[in-house]
Amino acid sequence: MAAPSSGRAAFTVKWAASIIQIMGYTATAFGWTPWNLYLFLVGVLGWFVVGVFWNDKAIMLIHFVALGAMLAGMSSS
Repeated sequence: MAAPSSGRAAFTVKWAASIIQIMGYTATAFGWTPWNLYLFLVGVLGWFVVGVFWNDKAIMLIHFVALGAMLAGMSSS
């Protein structure tokens, strides 16, 4: 079981990352590039950190792969 302080940190990061990713979806819908990518990067990193807090390898894996794909795509354009 996580210590109370890490539980609160995970809760905070989880909600902040979720809100930032929603902002990324909104930016995509309005064509606000590259801001949408920057928002998604922050959201993906936030969710990776949540996976670390929770020791959830599935959450860490999917967000690590998403981060790699986003960085590869951003560097190729």
